[in-house]
Amino acid sequence: MAGDPPPDVEFVRVDRSEDGGLAPVVGAFDLVIDVARHPSLVRRAVAELAGRVGHWTLVSSGNVYADPSQSGQALHEPLANEADEADPANYGPAKVACEQIVGDGALLARAGLIVGPEDPFDRFAYWVDRFTRSGPVLAPGSPDDLVQLVDVRDLATWILDAAERGLTGPYDAICMPFSRGELLTKIAGSLNAQPELVWADQEFLIEHKVAPWMGPRSLPMWLPLPEYAGFMARDTSATLAAGLHIRPIADTALDTLAWLRESGHAVSHAGLTAIEEEELLRVLG
Repeated sequence: MAGDPPPDVEFVRVDRSEDGGLAPVVGAFDLVIDVARHPSLVRRAVAELAGRVGHWTLVSSGNVYADPSQSGQALHEPLANEADEADPANYGPAKVACEQIVGDGALLARAGLIVGPEDPFDRFAYWVDRFTRSGPVLAPGSPDDLVQLVDVRDLATWILDAAERGLTGPYDAICMPFSRGELLTKIAGSLNAQPELVWADQEFLIEHKVAPWMGPRSLPMWLPLPEYAGFMARDTSATLAAGLHIRPIADTALDTLAWLRESGHAVSHAGLTAIEEEELLRVLG
């Protein structure tokens, strides 16, 4: 849990990794919204709350899809019981197993890249922070490459609304694809910035050891192609028709900037340092 529960909410602390860990959870519930990624924890909750839950939602992931180069619907095989469910390499198969455990009567919200205020991973915040500084900006890949994301507040609102309406089945909970050039232009525009975007193709980035997605010496919102061509290219029209509202990128950018300034959060989990960016721009010429 992040932060404190609202004062009018009864908060019950449990540890469902322990035998009897869910014993303090008594009574019946209209809704359960589970974000777990370990099948053993989901299995225990489903078993111990059986018959006491009106509707179950599992916050799943786009990583359930087996082939990120395609935007099709083939899933990973579910993680075997004997496999290490804590291994990050097993994240996708583990989420598939979690989906199977909650069953067909649950809402499966397959979230994509979640962004917005209080996101500590900096994949969106890097660009917000970068556009507050002057100088040419190194941008990854092509401006025509596709991206997808969802503001955490839009995702949470939709999950609650969909659960209250009894929605079931799998939904890709993310916006429709749009171009990386449009993303960066909208973020910059919301901050009244007019940066010079210097686009570096992936061959240059790989050659100069720039990592995709996140981590040190990385450029967020970029994944190698064609290996990940389908990862941010999913048709989510069914989810939008089912009520997912996507706020303007400018709103997310401004709110993220306000959070960065109010919290003092230092963008460090994704992106390039100023020195790294300057050196790459110099080499790029």
